[in-house]
Amino acid sequence: MSMRVFAVAVAALAGAVTASLSGIADAAESNTYAGAAVTVVKAKKSCFADSIAVSGVLVPREEVAVRPDREGLQISQVLVDAGAAVTSGQVLAQLVPPDSSQNAPATGLQSPVAGIVLKSNAIIGTMASPRAPPLFQIIARGEFELQGELPAKQLSRLSPGQVVKINVIGAGEVAGRVRLVAATVDGATQLGQVRVFIGPDQRLRVGAFGRALIVVAQSCNVAIPLSAVLYSQDNSVVAVVRNERVETRQVVVGLLAEGDVEIREGLAEGDLVVARAGAFFREGDRVRPFADGKPAGGK
Repeated sequence: MSMRVFAVAVAALAGAVTASLSGIADAAESNTYAGAAVTVVKAKKSCFADSIAVSGVLVPREEVAVRPDREGLQISQVLVDAGAAVTSGQVLAQLVPPDSSQNAPATGLQSPVAGIVLKSNAIIGTMASPRAPPLFQIIARGEFELQGELPAKQLSRLSPGQVVKINVIGAGEVAGRVRLVAATVDGATQLGQVRVFIGPDQRLRVGAFGRALIVVAQSCNVAIPLSAVLYSQDNSVVAVVRNERVETRQVVVGLLAEGDVEIREGLAEGDLVVARAGAFFREGDRVRPFADGKPAGGK
């Protein structure tokens, strides 16, 4: 065999070996484990409200009793009923001296404030007295409050002016603010009174039941689903995906709201977190992250 033919043969053999090795490498690469598919969520900024729940009933913000200013008059006419809206100075009833003729001058019993007639005890023909129960009770300016009670520990977290959302049976949601926090508690029950000012609202009724959420603080931090946090006796951990590898992070959790949890330490906005089943992954595991059904980079 000439040297030229031998060189050609060697070159052909080398090419065949190279092609074979390349194919083996390709096959090995195609068989490399790409990791388990896992659903991830992106940590995002969110604000959480720290709230206290209190239940109670609606009462007038201020109740005004209306009585005659002197004795010896009889009710001759009642001009308003319970539930009526009245103005300041409006005549509620007419009073006359007893056994007087029809032409005798009547005295008008006036409302001292504008508001809503809560109760009317005036009955035509009966005698009126400033010492008797009031003839009318007026909800001054038509303003309502929620009156409730809370344990002493929670009372210490309240202060006038805090924002309140109130769900009232028959009226829906109304807004209010804490007006009064009791300075004392009942010695037997250890409960103290809270008054939440609502204001005038035609939908409201005295005695209606309401449940309020009082916002005592607000915190804005990174948020993730509660299902992504793994709790142990000593700490809380989440599984973060970076470069398609799992990193376990110890975190400090805060407030909860609608299935999400506030993360005060341990995560940054934009981190990809294993949404569920984080306990099945260990540090360094290879995974294929998906977000909203689409591949996520995990960088």
